[in-house]
Amino acid sequence: MQRFPNIRPNNYIPASPESEDYNCIAWAVGDEENFWWPHEDAYWPKGVERRWVLETFIEAFGTVGFRVCESGEVEEGFDKIAIYADDMDRPQHAAKQLQNGKWSSKMGRSIDADHELSALEGPYYGHVKVYMKRPLSNAECIS
Repeated sequence: MQRFPNIRPNNYIPASPESEDYNCIAWAVGDEENFWWPHEDAYWPKGVERRWVLETFIEAFGTVGFRVCESGEVEEGFDKIAIYADDMDRPQHAAKQLQNGKWSSKMGRSIDADHELSALEGPYYGHVKVYMKRPLSNAECIS
């Protein structure tokens, strides 16, 4: 875990076997069948421009009910996600919040892991730049 200098045994728990079927963006929205990314050979929501910028990722998450919100604090009745981006605001990763307030991520084409939000911040994924939320009832609206 050299890419993630903030990971410690008490803030990171592997939670699944490896899978190449989906990535962190798909995991954050609850889609374990598609690999979401704005390049041509990956799934990307119809009508959303295929650009590697924060605005298009916000728009892509919006297609499944997410809206920008103020913080990553737990809010009853809502799913929340956090988008990590580099210093140029290029998205690198997304995590979803668990009901207990911890976060869960798909680590590239590797495992899913439960973690503290700050555990993945650093030179590889950057820092959390945007929080988004959607009502829990929208969690099943993925097409």
